[in-house]
Amino acid sequence: MEVEQTVLPGIGLRHEFATRDGRRIGVVSHRTGRRDLVIYDPDDPDRACEVVKLNDEEADALVELLGAPRIVQRLNALHRDVEGLVSLQLPILAGTPYAGRPMGDARVRTRTGASIVAVVRAGQVSASPGPEFALAPGDIVVVVGSPESTAAVADIFSQG
Repeated sequence: MEVEQTVLPGIGLRHEFATRDGRRIGVVSHRTGRRDLVIYDPDDPDRACEVVKLNDEEADALVELLGAPRIVQRLNALHRDVEGLVSLQLPILAGTPYAGRPMGDARVRTRTGASIVAVVRAGQVSASPGPEFALAPGDIVVVVGSPESTAAVADIFSQG
């Protein structure tokens, strides 16, 4: 799928693509941080027939809703295609050393070479969370790496 990117001077960036049935969909990322989801008129691709303005929280929620199934699909494909790659889902328990702390405090990638690719909290997926993401009791951390590196991450989250 081809995604076109257009600089909008004074506004930000627009990304557009065509669906399989020919509809054009775009996202305008304003310099202010606001995002607009744009559905173009099927008879006039230069005319927007619907614009939905999204704040940061709404844009993040939409990304999570659309991205969660794709993450699982990609992980499953990686397991089939890359020998020796595993993923683990590790719970963050109330008594573990990193509950209530930023994820970066654990230094998982530096210490083990494994990567945290998502955190699931109350059924919501945070894909590719940054080091400032605060872990909470009940979170499920999705880790990808070798069997040894993912086991080391499990040790970190259970022992500190």
